[in-house]
Amino acid sequence: MAKLKITQTRSRIGGKAKQHAALQTLGLGRIGKSTVREDRPEVRGQITIVSHLVTVEEVAE
Repeated sequence: MAKLKITQTRSRIGGKAKQHAALQTLGLGRIGKSTVREDRPEVRGQITIVSHLVTVEEVAE
């Protein structure tokens, strides 16, 4: 299964509670922090919620 590298590029200040929770669930919280997750529908849904705050790239396994 493919993996996604998710990097936070913008601040969560001023965002809604749902966006804060999505960032925390993804393992993010600071600008510049990155995490690698499996490409699953649950993760894609969380990325959709915070798509304006993160960048996503596919990583080879």
